[in-house]
Amino acid sequence: MEVRRSVAELGARTYAIQLLSDAGIPFLVGGAYAFAHYTGIYRDTKDLDLFLRRADGDRALELLARNEWRTESEVHGWLHKAFWEDFLVDLIYGSGNGLTTIDEAWFQHAVPAQVLGCPCRVPPAEEIFWSKAFVLERERFDGHELTHLLLKTGATFDWPRLMRRFERYWEVLLSHLLFFRFAYPSDRDIVPSWVMRELLARADASVDAGNWSERICRGRLLSPVSYRVDIDEWGYADGGAWDARQRQREDSPREAPEAPGPHGPH
Repeated sequence: MEVRRSVAELGARTYAIQLLSDAGIPFLVGGAYAFAHYTGIYRDTKDLDLFLRRADGDRALELLARNEWRTESEVHGWLHKAFWEDFLVDLIYGSGNGLTTIDEAWFQHAVPAQVLGCPCRVPPAEEIFWSKAFVLERERFDGHELTHLLLKTGATFDWPRLMRRFERYWEVLLSHLLFFRFAYPSDRDIVPSWVMRELLARADASVDAGNWSERICRGRLLSPVSYRVDIDEWGYADGGAWDARQRQREDSPREAPEAPGPHGPH
């Protein structure tokens, strides 16, 4: 239940939802509203997060501009912003690290919900987990939200799909699952045993495999700010840029990616 925001601000959020719904532009309501839908935990939020595929995000921005919203496009390269007076709506189509773009699976597995009295859909819990898992900035860490999300919805997770999402980043998934096991030792069976055994086996194999041959810091996939020093001063190659090249090559039918295997290049 909203208790900290003015009627005018909530009205602006409702107006945005109604405009996009009436125009038939597919979107998902994320952020605090989606988190509350799954967990029952409400946290105050300064804006409304709407998740859209890139082309639909462009259409939504044009629609809001035609209806007298002030708009900003390509903010940080992964979202648009729209303002009704001082009230903000984020139109999100990607992520700061370039990994968790909004693709068809977000909509294929979306869940019906009621937000601000409007029928809409929220992102799948698995995709919320996937996207939040990489938010480890100094001023923002979403780990507690991940453990709460797992506690409330993990029993119904599509674990094979989540494992595919994390295939290149399995260490990140394992770290969050270990945090969950620490926080909720009486609820460890929410995470299937086969998931833990598979990830722990990869960790064990990585010990035998040893170091990667290339001196890379992948920390910027987790915190672009905090790991800047590693790239600028300590001589590490930018693991974020390296990962982006790998993903681009995987998407190109003419150029095969370098094959790092599950434990990196050797």
